[in-house]
Amino acid sequence: MDKLEIVVDNKTKDSITRTIRMSGKTYDKIATIAEEKEISFNNVVNQLIEYALNNLKE
Repeated sequence: MDKLEIVVDNKTKDSITRTIRMSGKTYDKIATIAEEKEISFNNVVNQLIEYALNNLKE
């Protein structure tokens, strides 16, 4: 499987606000990626989710 590449300019006009829970460890990893790429935490989360959905075993 190809590795995920976080894209800096990946904005969507279609969004829905939801609340999710995650472990502190996961939060820290995502926050670090967002800081290193200088993009929002939300943008990283959305890219991670899209990648996971596109690479699910059927």
